[in-house]
Amino acid sequence: MQVEASEVKALKDTNIYKYQYRIALRNCGVIDPENIDEYIGTGGYEALGKVLTEMTPDEVIQEVLDSGLRGRGGAGFPTGMKWKFASGNRGNVQKYVCCNADEGDPGAFMDRSVLEGDPHVVLEAMAIAGYAIGADQGYIYVRAEYPIAVERLKIAIGQAREYGLLGKNIFGTDFSFDIELRLGAGAFVCGEETALMTSIEGNRGEPRPRPPFPAVKGLFESPTILNNVETWANVPRIIVNGAEWFSNIGSEKSKGTKVFALGGKINNTGLVEIPMGTPLRTVIEDIGGGIPNGKKFKAVQTGGPSGGCIPAEHFDIAIDYENLASIGSIVGSGGMIVMDEDTCMVDIAKFFLDFTVDESCGKCTPCRIGTKRMYEILEKITSGNGTLEDLDKLENLATQIKTAALCGLGQTAPNPVLSTLKFFRKEYEAHVVEKRCPAGVCKNLIHYEIVADKCKGCTICARNCPADAIEGTVREPHTIDTEKCIKCGVCMDNCRFDAIIKK
Repeated sequence: MQVEASEVKALKDTNIYKYQYRIALRNCGVIDPENIDEYIGTGGYEALGKVLTEMTPDEVIQEVLDSGLRGRGGAGFPTGMKWKFASGNRGNVQKYVCCNADEGDPGAFMDRSVLEGDPHVVLEAMAIAGYAIGADQGYIYVRAEYPIAVERLKIAIGQAREYGLLGKNIFGTDFSFDIELRLGAGAFVCGEETALMTSIEGNRGEPRPRPPFPAVKGLFESPTILNNVETWANVPRIIVNGAEWFSNIGSEKSKGTKVFALGGKINNTGLVEIPMGTPLRTVIEDIGGGIPNGKKFKAVQTGGPSGGCIPAEHFDIAIDYENLASIGSIVGSGGMIVMDEDTCMVDIAKFFLDFTVDESCGKCTPCRIGTKRMYEILEKITSGNGTLEDLDKLENLATQIKTAALCGLGQTAPNPVLSTLKFFRKEYEAHVVEKRCPAGVCKNLIHYEIVADKCKGCTICARNCPADAIEGTVREPHTIDTEKCIKCGVCMDNCRFDAIIKK
């Protein structure tokens, strides 16, 4: 079906799209990802042809440096600087280019969408980097749980080889470059660059001490550069449009756009690509359509398990690397989970810490044991047995782990706890002092009551209670036996007269 230009314009004028600027996602949903001709038809492989026929390797690196592109996988390290570190001894030393497609953050699917919707952009960008640093081999490390992405990458690699865009003497030059896939088994720690390289080598995915950094001694002990999918997706557009074009998008220190996976308590969920520096309020209210059911915005978690919670008092913060870091959060890979007033922030901290405890590789003591002790304290607090001293222990332990852990997973694991302690300490104190969960989430700290004046004695609550904890006769106010009550909330869900409250 042909789409009229007026329909496209009308779509772009909606709040969901008018605040977005698509670079990494520009082809997703637009072209057939399994047809290389459609990618070429949108300017694909033009950037690779340009660098091989018109630019020197150093000019390519300088262009990326001048653009201000920073790694979109979490740390935000300047991409061009990483390439420059690995560029020495071209032609004399074996080097590698790697793509981190091991997207493991809960609620994150940015890289998956690019791989499924525009796989050739990653291949082209990696070939450009190979030319820039003097590498002839690339590896894409993608988790096996992404079967569609894996299949489309295989198709794209085969097509690129057939067209002479991968392999020997690309564009008739003396530059050769090829790419292979390596499937990951879903270990979150393999998102860390040295653990990823260890896994590609066929070993257990565990991080290595740094220095030496991968640009000096990486994959197979050779100079290696590693960028994530979204970072690669920006490179061809920078080469074609120029560094100045890219650097004019975004904020002063955070250039370009960032893709976020918007989810949680929000009306419009999905991927959004916004210029760096866009206010959080714009993302939540305009693009996201606000909080459903008339609830109030409470916080947003950015950066996944490694990130922090941004409270309502920072609702107008401009989203970029420096601003989020200043309040204890991170841009990270781009997860953005919205929470409303019914969310317990202690429970949220426990949820993310439970994830990192489970995903720790166990190599270093601070991460292996320290995060487990932190989780136990949070479990104690949410079960109603916490003390004020536990809050001090939790904060002290989190600080020590950040300092002593071997890799980024361990160093950032305490972030959700530290940010919620900072901005929602009263909620922690309510759990330990008042033995109460203000959001009504922690089961051990809540109870249900029937308001006699509202109860009509319809018996629906009693008939639906799985624990037979509700007593009363027809047309008479009922009561809940707190000893029998399992706090499942079924009675409250079924009451038609709002006669049951949760305290």
